[in-house]
Order: sequence, then C-alpha cells, then structure tokens
Amino acid sequence: MSPAANPVIVGIDLGTTNSLVAVCDERGPRVLKDAAGRGLLPSVVRYIEDGRAQEVGDGARRHAREFPRTTIASVKRLMGRSASDAAADAGYLSYRVVEGPNRMAVVRLGETETGATVSPQEVSAAILRELKARAEAALGASVSRAVVTVPAYFDDAQRQATRDAGRLAGLEVVRTVNEPTAAALAYGVGLRQRTEETIAVYDLGGGTFDVSILRVTPGEPGDASTDFFEVLSTAGDTHLGGDDADHLIVERLSAGLDRAALTPGDAAALKAAAEEMKIALSEKDSVAREVALSTGTVSARITRAELEAMLGPWVEKTLLSCRRALRDAKLTAEQIDRVVLVGGSTRVPLVRQRVEEVFGKPPYTALNPDEVVALGAAVQGAVMSGDVRGMLLLDVIPLSLGIETVGGAVAKVIMRNSNVPARATEMFSTGVDNQTGIKLNIVQGEREMAADCRSLGEFHLRGLPPMPAGIPQVEVEFLVDANGVLNVSAVERRSGQRAGVQVIPSHGLTRDDVDRMEREALTHAKEDMQRHRVVDLIANSRLDLKWIAERLDKVRPHLEPAYMVELEGAAAALRDLVTRAEADWRGVDANAFHRAKEALDKASVRMHEVSIARTLSG
Repeated sequence: MSPAANPVIVGIDLGTTNSLVAVCDERGPRVLKDAAGRGLLPSVVRYIEDGRAQEVGDGARRHAREFPRTTIASVKRLMGRSASDAAADAGYLSYRVVEGPNRMAVVRLGETETGATVSPQEVSAAILRELKARAEAALGASVSRAVVTVPAYFDDAQRQATRDAGRLAGLEVVRTVNEPTAAALAYGVGLRQRTEETIAVYDLGGGTFDVSILRVTPGEPGDASTDFFEVLSTAGDTHLGGDDADHLIVERLSAGLDRAALTPGDAAALKAAAEEMKIALSEKDSVAREVALSTGTVSARITRAELEAMLGPWVEKTLLSCRRALRDAKLTAEQIDRVVLVGGSTRVPLVRQRVEEVFGKPPYTALNPDEVVALGAAVQGAVMSGDVRGMLLLDVIPLSLGIETVGGAVAKVIMRNSNVPARATEMFSTGVDNQTGIKLNIVQGEREMAADCRSLGEFHLRGLPPMPAGIPQVEVEFLVDANGVLNVSAVERRSGQRAGVQVIPSHGLTRDDVDRMEREALTHAKEDMQRHRVVDLIANSRLDLKWIAERLDKVRPHLEPAYMVELEGAAAALRDLVTRAEADWRGVDANAFHRAKEALDKASVRMHEVSIARTLSG
C-alpha cells in the first residue's frame, strides 16, 4: 500500500515533565528524535505577554528563571480542571493560575492584569505542534493523525481537553489510550515467550499516577490469531507524581524563609534545584545544593535516607491504588506474573523497593520508563492504520458514570472498569406531579452523592405531557466510545420526546472556543511561522558566534589581516541582527538574517581549516 493510501499515525506521550513522539513501522516501534538526537521534549512553553509562544522545550526550560511569569511547565496538571481545583498547586508555580471562562483554570501571562491568558489546551497544543514538526522532519512526510496517551484516571473533562489540544495543534487524535495500557502494548510487542501473562503496569510520572492490571494473551505464531490485551482493572490519582516529590524538597529548601517574599524567579529556582536533588539522590547517598535567591543564598544537604523519609507517604499512596486495582481484578499479588515500571519517577530507589515488596517480585526494568508509553501509542497507531495486524486492545473506563437523582443521590449507569466502548441504559421517572421537563446532571465518580462526584455537564428533556409523578418512562442511554468520550441521550417513551448531548465539561472549552482558536491559528499561521524562523536563526547564530569567537582566540596570529577584517565584519553584521531580533523579531528581515548567517559560515571556513591544521600538527 502506498504511503498516501496508508498515512502514518504517530504515537504521542503528552507528559507532565517531558513529551515524546514515536512511530511503528517494519522496523518496529521507535522514538523520533530531533536534529540534535534528543527524544525527550521538555513539556515547557515560554510565551510573550500577548499570548504567543516564544520557545518550546529545552530552550524554554533553560530560560524559566529569567521569565518565570511567562514560562509554563507541568500544565498537564491543569488540563480539564477548574481554577479552584488547581489552587493547591499555585504556591509551587512561578506563573499565575486564574479563573477563565466556564470556571476553567487558565494562566495569566506576566505581572499585570492586562497580560493575555492561555488555556492548558493551548499550552499543550504548542507542545504537540512541536512534536508534529519533529515527526514530519524525521519521516519526511506530513503527519496529521496521532494516538495520544492519557493517564488512565483522567476523567471525561481531562480527556476532552487533551483531544482539544490535538485539534488546536492540527492533529486528528484518532484514539486516546490510557498510559499503562500503552506501556503494556509496547511490552507485549517484545514478548519472547508465547504464553499468557497477567501484568501490572505501575506508571508514576511527573504529575500523575496510574496502575493497571492487564491480561496479555499472545496469539499462536504462524496463523491469523490475535494478540489480546485486556485491561482487568485500573486505579490511580491524576494529582500524584514527581512534582509532589519536588514540592516536598522545596519545602525543605525554603524552611525558615518568608515564602511571601519569594519572587516568581525564586520559585522557579527552588523547583529546578529540588528536581536536580531528587534525580541525583537516585544515584548518590547525599546531595548538597546552594540556590541563589533574590533575598540571598540558601543551602541544604539532603541524604537519601532523609528523602525516603519524606517520600514514604507519597509512595504509600501509590501502593494503596495498587491494592485497589488487585481487588477490582479479583487477583492477589502472587497471581501477577510481571510488574512493568513506567515513568521517570519510578527511578527513585524507594519506589522500586516498595513495589517489589508489595508484589513479591522484582519489577521489570528492561524497557526505558521514559519511552515505553510513546512506543505503545505508536503500536496502537500502526494497528489503526493497518500497518500492524493481529493485535486487539480492550481498555476500561476508570470512573463510574451516572445520573443525579432526586435528593442528590447518584444512579450509576456504567460502572468503573467496564470495557470500552460501552453502552448502557437505565429507566428514570419524574418526582413531581405534572412535571413537563427534567434536568439531567451527568456525574462521574465512585461516591453515592452527586455533591461528592464530578459533574460533567447538564442537559434538559423538555416538552413532556403533564403526568402524575412516577408515570413518565424516561430511558437514558450512556454511550462511551473507544476514546472514553461520553455521549448521553434520553427519550420519554410515552410521548417520544428526545434530548441528547456529547458531554462538554462544565469548566472546559466549548466547541465554539476550539473553533475560534483554530481560526486564530490559521489567521496567524504566516506570522507565527515567520516568528519561529527568526527565533531559530537567533539560537543558531548565537551558537555560531560563540564557536567562532572561541576558535579565533586560538588562531588569530596565524590568519592574514585582510581575512581577519572580512571575518570580523561578517560576525559583527550577524551579531547586530541577533541583537535587533532579540529586541523585536519583527524588526529584522528573516531572509536577510539567513543570508548574514550563511555569509559568516562561508567566511569562517578558512579559520576552521587553519584551526584543524594547527591541531593536527601540534
């Protein structure tokens, strides 16, 4: 089949700390890397105050302390959440989270109230756009479809937000796959033994935790049998991850400081130092750091034993979810054949130790925990595009779905850990005589009262003929597609009145919001591409100028005066363009900028030749 008839579907792990894009073809699943050979893209975006993305990835992370109010990291923890939901994280963020439309958490850029706001979906779209460009450069073809992974415990609002981000990035999200399930797919592709296994996937990332119990049944080799991946249960917490460990270390570093006096730059510096210490303590017994703050320098030494004492309750929360998942799957730890670790936070020695103790066996660590989710998403993409055959994935709904009834109780229509796609109906009636309309509040959660569950949205069934309470027969149908997206419909069987809705989160983006953002992206596409080009030229030119200056210091006496005048003139011209472009990217002609960079590259050839000759002769 030609590539045009069978376009590639990439797999994307949209992570809290880092994101990746992968593809699965005849060579098997592999992570696609940038020109510098990097697979991980830091999930960090730096903006200017008018709301346009300035840098994505490594560059944005490097400049986080310089631009704390406009550099956004860990945005995954805000996806599909209200401003009040996100309040607990606010003290650890260098940027400001405020309430946007529909009570949605959005980021206010800059220090003033006149700064633009950007939604978590828009920030995630900037990351996805960068991954899309990386994939297109690596594959030499246009990429418009993707399988995107989400935490298994993401609720409907968070899943909708992820799909909206894909759409804003110019990607059709053909499927969202739970992260532990994607990891199991990657694991299953590499199965050497062709026997059924029950595996636990323990996924502890930067912002979320999931555990899933799956049964992997390989098909018989040499025939058309299907490798069968069935999720038996899932549990977890969408607000538990490596960021929380960083917060504990920040508390230790800032003990005795007036937190109110710390600047946004201080918050960014403390967060970066905490992350470095956590990572270092996975290899070392103790680590010391000094952190320069606006109020002075703070220093601290933390031992691995001290860190493990701090992280103990954090790890225990994950183990409670493991025990719950085992109960839901009606299995004991002894019945688990293998435990697969996923997510960078599983490198913490305490995590590996406690997981081994709970499951009674050493965890499987052959797969790179940073890459395995993206690889599994790529496998699912290849299955959907038809490039890989003979694999069937049965995923589950993480949280029960139901309707609020009279008195505020919840009638559950689809129970958690039901396989998707799922469909269920339930009969309801009125509670008041002559009621001509019914308001249906759709909720998600395990509690028995609607107030304790998450309201996903409301819709009304109107035009009912007046009847005594209890006489109308209202049939409500819940339909969850393979992406976990919920559609609800209702019909009053006596009158035939109908109503239905694809649930829009009560504090998410409306379809009109997404349409508007898409239109704006198209309107500003040329300008945004121009800006991107200038930003790239600035970064590459600064590197060229640095390297040339370093070599010039060593070989200056061996170069002709006339050539020195030519070389230094080309360098000065490019340095002037860099300075002007950094002040205002619109103030330079990108084509002239490119020509100046090429002129310096050509002029420096002679200097490099002399430098190499001197090195070889010395």
